[in-house]
Formats: sequence, C-alpha cells, structure tokens
Amino acid sequence: MTDVKGDRSLAPHQQEDKDMFVHITKRTEEGVFISGAKAHQTGCINSHFMMVMPTMRLGEKDSDYAVVGAVPVGAEGITYIYGRQSCDSRSEEGNIDVGNATYGGQEAMVIFEDVFIPNNYIFMDGEYQYAAMLVERFTNYHRRSYVCKSGVGDVLIGAAAAIAEMNGLTKVSHIKDKLVEMTHLNETVYATGIAASYQGYATKSGNYMADDMLANVCKHHVTKLPFEISRLAQDLGGGLVSTLPSEKDLNHPVIGKLLKKYLKGKTDVSTEDRIRTLRLIENMTMGRNAVGYLTESMHGAGSPQAQRIQISRMMQLEYKKRLASILSGIEIEADSKEVVEEIGSYFGRVFNI
Repeated sequence: MTDVKGDRSLAPHQQEDKDMFVHITKRTEEGVFISGAKAHQTGCINSHFMMVMPTMRLGEKDSDYAVVGAVPVGAEGITYIYGRQSCDSRSEEGNIDVGNATYGGQEAMVIFEDVFIPNNYIFMDGEYQYAAMLVERFTNYHRRSYVCKSGVGDVLIGAAAAIAEMNGLTKVSHIKDKLVEMTHLNETVYATGIAASYQGYATKSGNYMADDMLANVCKHHVTKLPFEISRLAQDLGGGLVSTLPSEKDLNHPVIGKLLKKYLKGKTDVSTEDRIRTLRLIENMTMGRNAVGYLTESMHGAGSPQAQRIQISRMMQLEYKKRLASILSGIEIEADSKEVVEEIGSYFGRVFNI
C-alpha cells in the first residue's frame, strides 16, 4: 500500500517524477503494466503474491494511479531492496546476539519497472472515485489487526518478568507494580482489538467489517502503549540491556570465563540464559525487532494522525451534545437530519443492526 510519495504537498499526477506513486504505464488487451515503488513491505520476500493498491484518496487526474492488482513476487521487472537494520553485522555469528534466536522477518522496498499484471489479476483499473473508500476499508482491517502487538507485548512482559526473577527481585513491590502496569497496557490494546471485531458488521456483499471507531482506537493505542511497555522492560532489565558484550566475547577462551563469572545473577541460573534474556529485551526495545514492535507500531497501518482524523470523523458529537442537553434540562429543538443520522449510526454500531 505505501508509496514512497515524493513531495507530500502534491497529488500523484503533480509529481515531477511520476514513479513516486505506483501507476499504470501501459494498457494492453491482456492486462496492464505498472511502475513505481512500495516502501516498508513486511514479509514480501517470503510471500507468493503481493496485492498492490493505492495509498490515498485520488482525483480524476490520478486515474492511472488507481490500480489494484495481484503480482507474483517473482514477476519480471521487480527489484527488492532489503532493509538494513541495527546490529545486523553483530548477529551474523551465533544466535545469542540475534535476540530472537528462532524467528525473524524482513522489510524491503519493492521497485516495479513495467511489471505486467494480467486482466484476471486486476481488481481496480482507473476507478479513482473508489480509492478513498478502498483505503479506509483496508486500514479498518489493518488497524484492527494491530492487536497482534499485544502478543509481542506478552513476550516482552515475559522477558521482563524472567530477568527480574534471574536477578532475585520477584518479591520487590515496585517490580511487581511495573509488571502489572505492563500487563494493564498490553491488555488495553487486546481489548480494543477484540471489541472492534465483536462490534463488526456485515456489508451488503456478506463480508464483515470491524467497527471503524474501535479499529482506529485500537491502532491509536498501539502508537503509544508499546513504547511505555518497552520503557518499563528496559527499566527492569537494567543497564546491561544496552552494554552487554557480544557472543564472540562470551565464547572467548579467556574473556568468556570472566563474563560467566561477573554476569551471573542467581546461582541456579546460567549466565548464558541471563544474557539471552537481556538480548531479547534489547532486541525488542532498541534492536532489530524494535523495528517491528516500536517503529511499526507507530507508522504501520497509518501514522498516529491518520487515526485521529478517522476518529474525529466518527465522534458523533451532535448526538452526544443532545444527550448532555437532555440531562441538563436544556430545551431541544426537533432533531436535525445530522443528529438523526448520528443516532442511527450509534445504535447500529452498538447493537450490530
């Protein structure tokens, strides 16, 4: 979805370089050809297909940018530029410094140079007037899906609790309180995501949409709460989160013995296990995985202002002002069309009708 955008003050068709937004370069009887670039494409390299779509509202002059199509990842004309992340070179040796020793992922920029999409893989071709609705519906799904960050939060809370235990601090009151706060924040993200689905509704086609307001509230929580959870995890981890020697040092015949002696926590916990746990906290809050937990939490599915715009559109202030007027005894004129629509929207959302 995310085009590189060029000059943000200009519409796609106004860009000096037309490739700042993916667009159709040629149409044939068999299909279309597209050029441009998509940034931040998580997991694209180990996928089978990419679904290319607009990233914003489009006007009539942007019709060549109104394209949605499925493209095989190995299609001719595609170039992938792999994202470079912090600590890449350090993690090439062994698996302790990786932080997440078992799983990984990637982001890449995808360059399209006259990539062909056959007709049976095209879902939008020039219908610019539907681009805004498509973006809003896509982001509705995507912003609700950011409840996944509560699963990442569970891992980080577990690592913070584990390092506290390895340090012999499980009975300290402020340690317990910080773990409670991390859990409270994490479950808030989870709750709004689940609520958005529960309040979902069927479209005329039979597809289900999550509740628009709650989906945006879920994602807006994700732009804030993981940062506080990460701060608390670093607090519990201590300074070693950022100053640990490398796995190469740990395996050194002389230095390794010193590290195993001086980086020991509780006597029944191995130094290596303590280091692995600290590396995981580092990785999730300031290392390679922090890209997925923190930066992606901020910008994935739209940066914070995008959710605030959507929330502002759905605040139903006229209806809420009417409630306040009734309870405060202020005389109310006949309901305007705007208020009636907001009341209908409210009850439709609450009671799934």
